[in-house]
Amino acid sequence: MVNDILLGAAAVFVVLVIAVLYRAVRGPTMQDRVLAVNVIGTNTVVILALLSAALDVPYFLDIALVYALLNFLMAVAISKFTVERGGVM
Repeated sequence: MVNDILLGAAAVFVVLVIAVLYRAVRGPTMQDRVLAVNVIGTNTVVILALLSAALDVPYFLDIALVYALLNFLMAVAISKFTVERGGVM
């Protein structure tokens, strides 16, 4: 019962990732694209955590943690390169 609910929640997050993928591809500005990629990365971490709990696979949490760290570093790196010298996005 609980496993089915967790798998259903993971499926909902997959649908949300597909919806946000449109903004990542067609975003009018670079900031929209960066934010969409960050949201996709965060949803991926949540999906991995839900699958870990539903399938009782604890190493998925390790993968989710590493992915979250890489997602954070990617967001910082892209933000650094999109900000003009002394300016704000």
